[in-house]
Amino acid sequence: MQEISKNIQIEDQYPGVTLGVIVTQRGLIQIDAPPSPEDARSWRAALMNLGGGMERVLINLDAHPDRTLGARAMDCTVIAHEKTANTFRTRPSTFKAQGEETGADWESIAGLGSVRWSPPEISFADQMTLHWSDSPVFLEHHPGPSNGSIWVHLPGEKILFIGDAVLKNQPPFLAGSNLKAWLESLNILLDSSFKGYTFVSSRGGLVNTSAIKSQYDFLKHVSDKLDKIIAKKPNPAATEKMVTSLLTWFKAPAARQKQFAQRLRYGLLHYNSRHHHASTQPYED
Repeated sequence: MQEISKNIQIEDQYPGVTLGVIVTQRGLIQIDAPPSPEDARSWRAALMNLGGGMERVLINLDAHPDRTLGARAMDCTVIAHEKTANTFRTRPSTFKAQGEETGADWESIAGLGSVRWSPPEISFADQMTLHWSDSPVFLEHHPGPSNGSIWVHLPGEKILFIGDAVLKNQPPFLAGSNLKAWLESLNILLDSSFKGYTFVSSRGGLVNTSAIKSQYDFLKHVSDKLDKIIAKKPNPAATEKMVTSLLTWFKAPAARQKQFAQRLRYGLLHYNSRHHHASTQPYED
């Protein structure tokens, strides 16, 4: 565990997600869970040594399996955005480790089998505030990586947990994204009001303004490319060419090149298909 401020820790030893925990007089505010239920139980045990009050809540920054598969094993109340809660309503109650390869990290975890989801019990629309100590914790809706993406904002400590808004040296998940909203969210992070802040990415830990700008440049490049081909029927050959080109943006280790290529491939095909379908719908007055 790494202490980034008094009573605020992050942990990046588990696959797929950088976790956070805020220790308060009332209890622990936990941010995301490891994808493996076994790792989630291990993480929960580690948290018992941190002190603080007896209560526990778990905040899911969005609905991605890498951060939500282990939520039930955390054995506490789950909070998320209402659009994340809606995503769970459309999922089967049990997750089965099979199906399409999306390039997610949970796909490399052996022996996952069937896992019961833990849908959010508390949800909100725009903002929610936790008054668990003298320093309030704000949950804020900032769509982009998904429609239900949120940030955890601690203005007193100048710390912001930004989920998948910025990923460190790995491609983003594009399949369910809203690139226009994502670019707007990144512009907010680059605003002078966040000068001097510590930013925590869910995939890579601490990130600086340079990383935020790089994420913006990459997504703007992807958005411009996709705008040119969205009117056309999704073309696997064109997508493959784009995957090869986009991979050059990342200094990915050789062992992860195949995974990252599949993440981009899956994301581009599904993003393109979703928007092509929308653009070809007849206009109704």
